Amino acid sequence: MSNPFDLAQPLAYQRWRDAKLASQPRQATDLIVDVADPRALSGSERAALLQRCDVANMAIYRSPVASQDKAIPIQLARQLGLHQLDGNWLADEDGISPIAVAAPTGERTAFIPYTNRPIKWHTDGYYHPETRPIRAMVLHCVRPARQGGDTALMNHEMAYIALREANPDWVRALMAPDAMTIPERLDDDGIARPEQAGPVFMVEALSGQLHMRYTARTRSIVWKDNAATRDAVAFLADFLASDSPHIFRLRLEAGMGLVCNNVLHDRAGFDDDPQAPRLLYRARYLDRLARPAAGAMTP
Repeated sequence: MSNPFDLAQPLAYQRWRDAKLASQPRQATDLIVDVADPRALSGSERAALLQRCDVANMAIYRSPVASQDKAIPIQLARQLGLHQLDGNWLADEDGISPIAVAAPTGERTAFIPYTNRPIKWHTDGYYHPETRPIRAMVLHCVRPARQGGDTALMNHEMAYIALREANPDWVRALMAPDAMTIPERLDDDGIARPEQAGPVFMVEALSGQLHMRYTARTRSIVWKDNAATRDAVAFLADFLASDSPHIFRLRLEAGMGLVCNNVLHDRAGFDDDPQAPRLLYRARYLDRLARPAAGAMTP
């Protein structure tokens, strides 16, 4: 069976690589789909979003909807084939995480997404167990920051290709089941989250698609102590800091949002308007986005 992610199948990989590189978007605007209302997509809007996600694992929607309706990401996600919402412990009861600068007191304030500080490159839920990966995400912007808060995005398949082209042994190292370990997190009651070890790259058993688990942070992370892993991690850090044409930078404005198969992303620091602070809604999913219908026409 052909598997482009099997290091023993170079021809399958080369065919997959060539097709992927030929189809990738060239600029951030190529990812954008204008929609009238993300809660009720037209057939062509849905097809356009899914087509971009099929090619690049991500799409940006742009709409005139200025509502603070928390149902927007869930209603949009359902139309794109996402149903297994993963509400983490910092999410609201509806499973949605309101991403905003947290009040000085409370649990959220200790975690960087709920501050105005920059966030390094990562995939969401990198601290999850291998058996419960975050496969997809919707991020809806209600209000942007007064200044800053831009996002950088990269299809994780492009990171895999860059790594494999540089040295296949680095791919092998990052597919090891103990390549990256997140230490246990403690709270006042003891162990709040157990230690999680797992690979950086893994292939989904059912879909055959590539999944990535990664963070560029240097605290609260332990990399496997061997030369191949260290070299692979250093290469990835340099690649993500480069001017690669596969890195797209943009700013989500009100009514815009990201839908993706948990691609690599970062966030710039920002300054808020105290009267209208930055607010995004995040919904994370255990399933992947649907594939576009065969022969679907997209703008």
